[in-house]
Amino acid sequence: MAKMKQSTKRSSASPGANRIGIIGGSGLYTMSGLEQARELRVKTPFGDPSDAFVVGTLEGKRVAFLARHARGHRILPTEINYRANIHAMKQLGVERIISVSAVGSLQEDLKPLEFLIPDQFYDKTRHRVSTFFGGGVVAHVGFAKPVCGELSGILGEACDLAKVRVHRGGTYVCMEGPQFSTLAEAHVHRQLRFEIIGMTNVTEAKLAREAEICYGTVAMITDYDCWHPEHASVTLEEIISNLTKNAENAQNVLRETLRLLPADRACKCGSALAHAIVTDPSVIPAAARKRLSVIAGKYLKSGAR
Repeated sequence: MAKMKQSTKRSSASPGANRIGIIGGSGLYTMSGLEQARELRVKTPFGDPSDAFVVGTLEGKRVAFLARHARGHRILPTEINYRANIHAMKQLGVERIISVSAVGSLQEDLKPLEFLIPDQFYDKTRHRVSTFFGGGVVAHVGFAKPVCGELSGILGEACDLAKVRVHRGGTYVCMEGPQFSTLAEAHVHRQLRFEIIGMTNVTEAKLAREAEICYGTVAMITDYDCWHPEHASVTLEEIISNLTKNAENAQNVLRETLRLLPADRACKCGSALAHAIVTDPSVIPAAARKRLSVIAGKYLKSGAR
């Protein structure tokens, strides 16, 4: 990684340059190859993000990288300030978020060290705030197709170019954690025909949709959860070993993705809020209007009180 300039400056406004965001999960705490890299701490109305962002240029494109669990892996899935992470991405001008995440496999043909690009989520979390709205403003965004099809298609193609075994499509069931599944839970997930299991992505995807940011996941399979009769129950040692093996592949996939991404979006993610806010603008409290200015300011212009 290029020598990094340290920055103690806290940003509250978008410089409009970092149009691609990368969220690194377990095992991916830095982004190699970033040129002119520097750290940037971002202040949001929802608190502090997981860590400082590392912004720089990769494959000729401006990128903002964030370690989801913080460098050193210090934050539990439930403890992650998802709203601050996604809001900060929006402030930095990000239009597309690529999530890189470790997952367990729920199907025989999805093997450890392979990747999967999910197109659906099933939410089993219980203790998280997964919306920017509330406090006087009500919005209901469409979430039938929870990932950006355009971005996900490019992620699959990038895996092919990076010569990584990839599966296209499937359901990511998001559990609360931090404990791994019981055997009973794993069997139920398999009966429901879910493909992979993780602890983070559905919350990010919901908030990214509200922020009108494209979202796609590169799911790195590390283990068979605990259901496989020929494999021992999932252990942290096994996961860490496979994460290390997956790290180089993930970096290669990200570089190929950046080469393939067109400058402009052809999807509808950028207008997700166009018909989602149901609250009369004239009754929106000033505090809520201020809190949501970055996320939905263009839809809340009239009727301030």
